[in-house]
Amino acid sequence: MDKIALISGAFFGLTAVIFGAFGAHLLKKKLNTEQLQSFETGVKYQMYHAIVLLVLGFQLNHQTTLDNYIIYLFIIGSILFSFSIYGLVISSANNKKLKFLGPITPLGGLCFVLGWGLLIYKFI
Repeated sequence: MDKIALISGAFFGLTAVIFGAFGAHLLKKKLNTEQLQSFETGVKYQMYHAIVLLVLGFQLNHQTTLDNYIIYLFIIGSILFSFSIYGLVISSANNKKLKFLGPITPLGGLCFVLGWGLLIYKFI
């Protein structure tokens, strides 16, 4: 499980840098201020959780079910939250908004909240 956390963290970190540059340079001309802020929120949350996954990959005892749930929640949360925002923003900028992605974003946020909550529980 530590390899999954480390590889996912590194992948999310890599793609957050790429998407951040993509947003700052290429999308800046296509997006309005609100869309750009939403895109940047997706990048920030992806990077935050990339760093958390790297730390957890080195620190947690990956033999417990609780630790595995924490890692999976952060991975799933990153995918659902950040990537749905990217899809919503880019599709909206192209006047073809993928509305089905709207309800997915809060599910990703819920995964983040649950992951953080389980981490607090583990520490207590």
